[in-house]
Amino acid sequence: VEDRKGQIWIGTWEQGLLRYSPQEELYYTYDGINPGNSAHVIFQDEAGNIWIGTWRYGLVKLINPYDSEHFSFKTFRNIKGNSHSLLDNIIYAIAQDKNSGKLWIGSRSGVSILEDESGDGNFTNIVPDMIKALTGKKENKDSLSTFQTLIVSTATRVGMGNLVGVVAAISVGGAGAVFWMWITAIIGSSTAFVEATLAQLHKEPDPLYSGYRGGPAYYIHHYFEDKSGKKKKHVIIAVLFAISGLICWCGISQVISNSVTSSFENAFGVPPIYTTIILVAVAAVIVLRKNATVKVLDIVVPIMAVCYFAITIFIIIKNIGMMPSVFSRIFEEAFGIRQVAAGGFGAVLMNGVKRGLFSNEAGSGSAPCAAAAAECDTPVKAGLTQALGVFIDTIVICSCTAMIMLTAPENIVAGKEGMDLLQSAMRYHLGDFGVIFIAVTLFLFSFSTFLGILFYARSNVAYLFGDNWISQTMYKVLALVMLFVGGIAAYTFVWDLGDVGIGLMTIFNTGILYLMGGQAIKELRVFEESNKAQSNSQCSQQGDNVTQ
Repeated sequence: VEDRKGQIWIGTWEQGLLRYSPQEELYYTYDGINPGNSAHVIFQDEAGNIWIGTWRYGLVKLINPYDSEHFSFKTFRNIKGNSHSLLDNIIYAIAQDKNSGKLWIGSRSGVSILEDESGDGNFTNIVPDMIKALTGKKENKDSLSTFQTLIVSTATRVGMGNLVGVVAAISVGGAGAVFWMWITAIIGSSTAFVEATLAQLHKEPDPLYSGYRGGPAYYIHHYFEDKSGKKKKHVIIAVLFAISGLICWCGISQVISNSVTSSFENAFGVPPIYTTIILVAVAAVIVLRKNATVKVLDIVVPIMAVCYFAITIFIIIKNIGMMPSVFSRIFEEAFGIRQVAAGGFGAVLMNGVKRGLFSNEAGSGSAPCAAAAAECDTPVKAGLTQALGVFIDTIVICSCTAMIMLTAPENIVAGKEGMDLLQSAMRYHLGDFGVIFIAVTLFLFSFSTFLGILFYARSNVAYLFGDNWISQTMYKVLALVMLFVGGIAAYTFVWDLGDVGIGLMTIFNTGILYLMGGQAIKELRVFEESNKAQSNSQCSQQGDNVTQ
């Protein structure tokens, strides 16, 4: 389309939107209307504004369109307010009513009139949007819904991290470590949003398991491909991330069996070798099947999370009078002069952050492997879902575990660590039932964690070794071997292996999040503008109904 200034606007698939200046004989590109979004329609209205009809972003209005480096744009997605599919955003035609000046939009959803061009972001609606994001429906039976991906990520977060992670943090760092776990979670919610949104933007079809796959290895790969302008089979940083992830998840497999065998030995006197054999056998039956993982997690995770939450709330209510002193102790030991003078402040901070990161996984790049598998109409919904998962994990469930231990008398838990510490506290609160409850709960949590990390591993194994069942099965067998070894390994060693892996993952992932985070922020603005436009459309419709 030639505009009134003699500029030629070109809509392409590979390059997105281009502008050609005949006077300069130069082409200008517009980042943000990204390759693959396809500018189907270009239109200039009576006021001289440039409007673009795209595939992913729906209707786009360029702001400051003749400066390709400093331009911006407003996006109007789901104009009819009832679209649940990316395909419904495809714009086929744009025309202007010369009498009213309003734009008529022809899209896959039908014909719409753009009533309102306001689109200012509104961050106050983020929490309700997190809840709404869970209700998204999938159209492909082989893919996952946003709620199912939350279940998978929650299986690993609410599993080992909430029980074993909090125990380890308090064992080494004291009560002050809980505060730093909270801080890690607050920061981690935004990190989880960005990485999950990026995973959705850069996901790929999964030819082995059906549906979609993705994660940091994939968006790192795409970033360096775009920078170089060349197709690559592998990118070194993406390879290092994938290898680090596989190492981390092997370490977590060992932590799982080590903690379960310890708790069963305390509760029932069962030798670790027997518990380990049973755990490995049950896990093998499930993980060596194709798609049994998510089906099992759909059942196990909600039940066990609700039961554990109910028990811990009962304990907190029972000891409600101690809550002021517990919170006082947490804050005093987080910043206390005694800890600083003794050189222990670093241990408090480090263990709180380490165990907080191990618990909520924010920034480590684990959860995006599940988020990429979600089928949702906008990438932001996957991001909001994972941000909510971090909140549920650390602010709610981790705090419950911490309260169980910190409300137990000092002489009951003194000198103990690991599951001995947690089970001693539970014996104080609920007697022998508490010990048995923690043992059974930990078994279920650990089992779900193991299934969850193997779901994460799928996409990374595929990135490293290609689409074949041999490599997928070999990693599952390796994880089962690590699960067995962990049952008889030393407590410190298994934590170290998991920490090394998750530390390397976080370094590689957070570095690329800094470079690519702008993509997620743009998607969030698009989402907010779409919600604002939809809200205005509903208000207008209500006014029309009143008039009628």
